[in-house]
Amino acid sequence: MALLDWMSDVSGPVIRGDGVLLRPPRVSDYPAWSALREASRAYLQPWEPAWAEDDLTKAAFRRRLSVYGREMELGNAWPFFVLSPDGKTLYGAVTLSNVRRGVAEMGTLGYWIGQPYAGQGFGTAGVRAIVGYAFDKLKLHRLEAACLPTNAGSRRVLEKSGFRNEGLARAYLKINGEWADHLLFGLIEDEYDRDGRPSS
Repeated sequence: MALLDWMSDVSGPVIRGDGVLLRPPRVSDYPAWSALREASRAYLQPWEPAWAEDDLTKAAFRRRLSVYGREMELGNAWPFFVLSPDGKTLYGAVTLSNVRRGVAEMGTLGYWIGQPYAGQGFGTAGVRAIVGYAFDKLKLHRLEAACLPTNAGSRRVLEKSGFRNEGLARAYLKINGEWADHLLFGLIEDEYDRDGRPSS
């Protein structure tokens, strides 16, 4: 229970972005998270791995937080919920995962925004905020992200955050039960300015 107790407190970094607040998930977030995910199921499912049958249960959420806690302790991943500036409304989530050190100094970004908040800039604000954290605080050199070629919204988030399209990876991830091609995007620290825009 120690990890769950740790995750239920305001622990880990809190990041303020342009109209958003990022912080690690807490046990008390379960009602808002499960409600937003359920309300957004049809909207999100085409872009995500298949949901487990118990995906939205409290037990599954607690398991998720336990994994997050271990990954943060090891420095392998940094999961954040994207919230309103007052922390009262959950918009979605952004995660920096697969953090590799040594000769790589890089990580992978993933994100989702609930359907009621899509297209309002919260995804871009969340990605820009975590990119700044990754480069300025974690001192990473490179970030990567991927999206389905048909996911125009996700692609816009990456492009507006300074990521460059680096090509197509065939059968890259299993999405909604099927292996799917993905567009690969990358952003290098010295190509990113501190306002969240690509350097000219």
